[in-house]
This record gives sequence, C-alpha cells and structure tokens, in this order.
Amino acid sequence: MSSPIPYIPASDVNAALDYPSLVDALHDAFVQGATAPVRASHAVTPAGDRLLLMPAWGGGALGVKLVTVFPRNRERGLASVAALYVLMDGATGHPRALIDGEALTLRRTAAASALASRYLSRPEAKRLLVVGTGALAPAMAQAHCAVRAIERVDVWGRSAERAARTAASLASAGLPAHAAGDLAAALAQADIVTCATTATAPVLHGADVRPGTHVDLVGAFTPAMREADDALVRRARVFVDTYAGALKEAGDLVQPMEAGTIAREHVLAELADLCAGRHTGRASAREVTLFKSVGTALEDLCAASLVARRCG
Repeated sequence: MSSPIPYIPASDVNAALDYPSLVDALHDAFVQGATAPVRASHAVTPAGDRLLLMPAWGGGALGVKLVTVFPRNRERGLASVAALYVLMDGATGHPRALIDGEALTLRRTAAASALASRYLSRPEAKRLLVVGTGALAPAMAQAHCAVRAIERVDVWGRSAERAARTAASLASAGLPAHAAGDLAAALAQADIVTCATTATAPVLHGADVRPGTHVDLVGAFTPAMREADDALVRRARVFVDTYAGALKEAGDLVQPMEAGTIAREHVLAELADLCAGRHTGRASAREVTLFKSVGTALEDLCAASLVARRCG
C-alpha cells in the first residue's frame, strides 16, 4: 500500500523558504535551466472563472502549479485566487508532495526580484520604497532587505491607512519600515523601488525617479496592465525574468513596444543571462535599471523542491 502524499501548508512553506537560501537556489536553477512550457489557461465557466496550469521539469524534479481564478468569490467572502503545487519525482513521475501554492508563489516571486537586485541595484543601496499594500508587499520588502543592507523601508499605497498597517506589520517583524505619504517625495529618496500593484495605468513616472535607482516591477502581469510610464521604461536599462513571459504578457513592455516607444533591443537580458554571467547587469552608479517579472514555472519548481527537501 502506497504512503499518503504529504501536504505542506503555508506555515511550513514560509519556514522552509528563508530568502537567502531561496535566492541562492533560484540562482542555481536559472543557471541550470528547466523546461517550462507557457502556462495553459482554461475558461471554466462563462462568468470568467479560470483554471491555470503551470508545469516545469528539470533537475530530477517535475511539478505543476494549479491556479484557479474565480472573481465572484469576493461575493462569497473568499479569495478569488487559489493555488496548489503538485511536486513529482522526475525519474518515476510519482507524486512527492502537495504544497500550498499561494505561499510558494509569494516567496518565489519576491526572491526572484531580490536575485535580480544582486546584479541591478547599487551594492550600497540603503533605502527601499515598496509601492503597493497587497499580499506581495511584505514579501517584497523582506526579500530585498535580505540582499542589500537596507536602512529604511518606505511603504506607499493608494490607501494611506493600508500603507500604515503594512509598514507597522513590517516594523513588528524587525524591518525599519515607515508609511510614505507622498509617492513623488519617496521616489526622490529611494535607491530601490519595488512595485506590486494591480494598476492598469502607470503609477511610477520617469520624471520622479532619480539617477542610480533600481526599479523592480512585479504587479502588471497582462498586456493591459501597467505600473511604469513610457518615460521610465525609455530611460532605464531594462531586464526581465524571461523573454518568453515578459515580452508576451508584461504591459509595461508590450505597450511601449507596440507604440514604437522602445524597440525589442531595449530589453537587454533575462535573469538567466545575469546568473550565468552572460550579462553583467548594472554598468554605472548613475544609470536607472528596471527589472520586469511576470513569473515562470521554473521558480515554482525550484522553490517546491527546496520545500520538499527541508520538510521531508
């Protein structure tokens, strides 16, 4: 009789995936590479409910993230997005673990941005600005603080009350966090800006970003969404998590490319190029760098494998 498949809940996922270890593991995964087909999206109902499948395999492991998006769940008092990760043995195909998909996604998304920051932010960066107050905001702050000696974290959101709550939560976790009342003023002081919002129009404007800043864009994951204006994208040296995902799904790049504001060549490298040393990343202290991520199943597989090793 086969043994039951273990389920690893969010609390164990968070405990297993400390950011320094996860950033290092992602570095190795991007160097090694994996097969990660474009995610499949299926309409479940005419009302807009969807099922997303994100498979990947490599390094002796195989896995798929199952994500459901049911917008009407808000009326039921439930989260509109749910996720589960199924990790399997790469040699036998047998299931190894079921893992909380939301916690896994939050951790790997933040760690990928922190990994990019190793190459793109100035090593002496001290001030971090977090734009957005959703579920990703605390993870982004913690991950960036794990790779740079951040002395102050400013948090800005459209709701001042939510920004204050997010900053207080980060402060209680030991981060030097404060709520920011004015976005332009906070941008003028920031060394690193991480933006994780659901914006469909630019929140960050190039005129407000000072030389030497590293901008990390996480929130806009469809061609119709945007977090940065054309001026910011045009003046920045741009990098992405993967060409396949970002050049297809990231409105921050797709829109200015379709308008002719930037050319495809404006996107200099993907994260694997930085990790493997094919591109050096930041070239000067005064340039503005921009990292755009939409997520890749390689990150899920890497994080899930690390969780299984530590919780096995």
